[in-house]
Amino acid sequence: MKIAVTYDNGTIFPHFGRTEMFKVYEVEDGAVVSSEVIGSNGVGHGALAGLLAGQNVDVLICGGIGGGAQAALEEAGVELCAGAEGDADQAVEAYLKGELISSGVNCSHHHHEEGHSCKDHGEEHSCQGGCGESCGGGCGSRPAITGRNVGKTCRTHYRGTFNDGTQFDSSYDRGEPLEFVCGAGQMIQGFDAAVADMEVGQVVDVHLMPEEAYGMPDPNAVFTLEIAQLPGSENLEAGQQVYLTNSYGQPFPVKVAARDETTITFDANHEMAGKELNFRIELVEVK
Repeated sequence: MKIAVTYDNGTIFPHFGRTEMFKVYEVEDGAVVSSEVIGSNGVGHGALAGLLAGQNVDVLICGGIGGGAQAALEEAGVELCAGAEGDADQAVEAYLKGELISSGVNCSHHHHEEGHSCKDHGEEHSCQGGCGESCGGGCGSRPAITGRNVGKTCRTHYRGTFNDGTQFDSSYDRGEPLEFVCGAGQMIQGFDAAVADMEVGQVVDVHLMPEEAYGMPDPNAVFTLEIAQLPGSENLEAGQQVYLTNSYGQPFPVKVAARDETTITFDANHEMAGKELNFRIELVEVK
């Protein structure tokens, strides 16, 4: 059995149609025996279903996905578990335990927003939903990275902390190194650059400014709507993560920043935008 997850730096990438990578897990007797990260080759939506079928994938775990893509997956014989978020490995474990429940085509609260086309602002913010991550880690404007490991598959252990010492992520805690192709834009710029010239077994400490990580917050990615425009949004509360749909029907994640009796304000910036990050990186293997 094979399970694929839309993948970005250890987490579930929120948009099926725009994912640049999948992590594919080989499962035997209800347990993961191996995994690998594959590229989407720049194809989108329906073509991705064919890509997964060609990899003999049985199950897809993803965040947001539209009805057309769901139909393509169904035709390809791939079972869908949508509306997932967070750590990719943990999601697979939850699925194998029967604890991961699909929300179908619509992600968390997505059905509230589906009727809203976001034509006035969604085209800018649809980018912010995925570009907050990929602009920090994969847009064409990032400088070229050079080093002995560029273009090679690297496996690293790492621990990420904020400046106050609070840990926000750790591969050591998950018990499995992170695997990626160095210099391919799969990682945030500063992490990629740090690994590019490391030797196997070396450990480095790096401090990344926002420009080397997830960028600075974009004020244009914060917008306010009338609650009446989004039926069901009256049930949302500040701090919740939900999905909106842009004029192309593509879902993108936002956080509820504030709300009152008549309006609700969303923030489509990446949650790490504007933050300085610290990483202790150990290069485990290069292949």
